[in-house]
Amino acid sequence: LNDIIEHMAARIRIRFHQQLNDFLPASMQNSDIACTVEEHRSIKDLIESLGVPHPEVDLVFINGESADFDYLLKDGDRINVYPALAATDISDPEVSTGSPLLHWQPQATGEARFVLDVHLGRLAAYLRMLGFDALYRNDYHDPELADISARENRILLTCDRRLLMRKQIEYGYFVRSRQPKQQLLEVLSRFDLFNKIRPFSRCMHCNGLTRPVDKKTIEHRLLPKTRNYYDSFYQCQNCGKIYWQGSHYQKMENMIKNLGADIPQPENKPA
Repeated sequence: LNDIIEHMAARIRIRFHQQLNDFLPASMQNSDIACTVEEHRSIKDLIESLGVPHPEVDLVFINGESADFDYLLKDGDRINVYPALAATDISDPEVSTGSPLLHWQPQATGEARFVLDVHLGRLAAYLRMLGFDALYRNDYHDPELADISARENRILLTCDRRLLMRKQIEYGYFVRSRQPKQQLLEVLSRFDLFNKIRPFSRCMHCNGLTRPVDKKTIEHRLLPKTRNYYDSFYQCQNCGKIYWQGSHYQKMENMIKNLGADIPQPENKPA
């Protein structure tokens, strides 16, 4: 019986690279991890059992060769796991980048669209302020978030790694920081969005698109000082909320500049 059990066990070594070490205890970071697992277990299952969500992984090399999601482990396998955007920064002599790379991350199509978990309300508002499509409600449940992400091809932003491990999720990112402005920088950097900022083109309240509106058509809704001092207005096409270049506009504009981004200027700048 012991011989049978020994035969069924696969002794492997696995190393996680770069940002993937964020998910590991200090003793396992940036080092080979020795594991004995059931032979023919999938590589995806092993990676997530060690705490790393699959949407964070892009490239896996097994015995030097690029491997896909469903590879079944064998005794003696040596595994190197890389995060998204690592393809140009692989210098490990154990891996081969000469053959075709099997990327785990799906090819991005069209504009970046997001759905955010209940802990990321301020980040959702910042993303909308910069013009990004960001769905958010403070009563979303995990299954609903996963379904929205899968059904609408939205990038799931979350602070819950277990949520990110749900099998139907293809696009996702675990937000490391707990400070909203740093969270925004993380997301802009991870998805290379600095050149896609279109500030104030979305409603910060409901995520709808805004458009210029004639002052005369909304004048009855304005407070006296706003009516007297401002002439350029935008209105959300979804909820009807009105925006203008008020006193807080400069604060938001300065925040965008501090992100290191160039700000495209709309004809009429709402706030």
